[in-house]
Amino acid sequence: MNTDIDSNPPVQSQDRATCPAVFIAAPASGQGKTTVTAALARLLRNQGKVVRVFKTGPDYLDPQVLAQASGQPVDQLDLWMAGEASCRQRLYEAARVADLILVEGAMGLFDGEPSSADLAARFGLPLVIVMDVKGMAQTAAALVAGLAGFRDDIRIAGLIANACGSQRHRELIETALPASVPLLAAVARNADLALPERHLGLVQAEEIRDDLETRFEAGAQALQAEGLDQALLRLPPVTFEAAQAGTADTLPSLQGLRVGVARDAAFSFIYQANLDLLQRLGATIRFFSPLADSRLPECDALWLPGGYPELHGARLAANTSMQDDIRRFFAADKPILAECGGMLYCLQTLTGYDEQSHAMLGLLPGQGWMRGRSGCQGMQTAELPEGPVRAHAHHRSVADGTPEPIAHGRRQRHPAPGEAIYRARRLTASYLHLYFPNNPAAMARLLGSHLAANSKTKEFNGCD
Repeated sequence: MNTDIDSNPPVQSQDRATCPAVFIAAPASGQGKTTVTAALARLLRNQGKVVRVFKTGPDYLDPQVLAQASGQPVDQLDLWMAGEASCRQRLYEAARVADLILVEGAMGLFDGEPSSADLAARFGLPLVIVMDVKGMAQTAAALVAGLAGFRDDIRIAGLIANACGSQRHRELIETALPASVPLLAAVARNADLALPERHLGLVQAEEIRDDLETRFEAGAQALQAEGLDQALLRLPPVTFEAAQAGTADTLPSLQGLRVGVARDAAFSFIYQANLDLLQRLGATIRFFSPLADSRLPECDALWLPGGYPELHGARLAANTSMQDDIRRFFAADKPILAECGGMLYCLQTLTGYDEQSHAMLGLLPGQGWMRGRSGCQGMQTAELPEGPVRAHAHHRSVADGTPEPIAHGRRQRHPAPGEAIYRARRLTASYLHLYFPNNPAAMARLLGSHLAANSKTKEFNGCD
């Protein structure tokens, strides 16, 4: 371990590991959680410390930013989608190598089922509240006190007052806080620290890498001046236990399967856990860019994930050699999984916010078009013929003229049918983003069923 704070670091064992850990939460969205988490990760990274960062929920964009800030991979933690065992194991593995674990929450602290508070309580993570205090002073203290007293199974370790206007503003908040909730930092109002956004959330990290670096460094300096890094490293470490091994599922091996994965500015909504699973089962990942590459790599299955194809419609349409390759792959009855933006790419046309329509692959009848600020989101289970897989939907587009779906997603708690699931030849397309580790057997059947008859099986101790 690389910490300067604890002169007697806890001893790691085979099934337990201890590490300082903090859950960064807020009373609502838009308070600056990601800005603060990224700045803190960069500050500690600059000091030579290993910081492992996690993001609550199914978010794709925040993890891209946090990974750049921390220099480490960022995984999603979600008790419903990933399961408790998966969350527990990932935290345990991080604790074995990290000087500090940061978990960024989603929405407000108690919003959603399961909520950020549920996740923090399950693993005993102390909470730090980030609150935009513009336009209030003592009321900020009252809100924090209310959050702290709402449930007795969580502990709030302090407040970070974001967008603080002055030293006097800071003093008014600090003196009004309950003794049990100290003011850990007051971050001055500064537009140069905020992270750029677009219609589905933050702008992708790869698109603004240099700009993000400037913001990370400015944020790190602001937090260091407040001594936030030292305060958090002094918190009592949290003990994480390895997930108990359950009954291993016997799965068809994907040894020898080559999976082509679209990854570029148009297609980037990829769970790292999905890639990890495919590789654990023996598959080889071959990334390609539908924007820049003229040919598909040699592969046996394709995964077209979500992203922002609506921002790149003209370039996707102009890359006719790539389109022809994918059409031939489809005609050869090879498996294709197309999720959200990947599904839009498979339709006949896609119309962006600029109202310009572009020709897409045409593997599936229908037209896609973007619609204002309103959209669809939520957790669902994809009821696939290969088996149910938990998933998430988040989109601001509509698909019209599509064929009759073979199934629909099952919503987490609402009886209405969820997102449509389409199948044409061996193409499976939907707005749903699948979390592969939730049902490894189903994903193995979906992407590699032609290998099952002749392959050896392997043991997989998977997620809930």
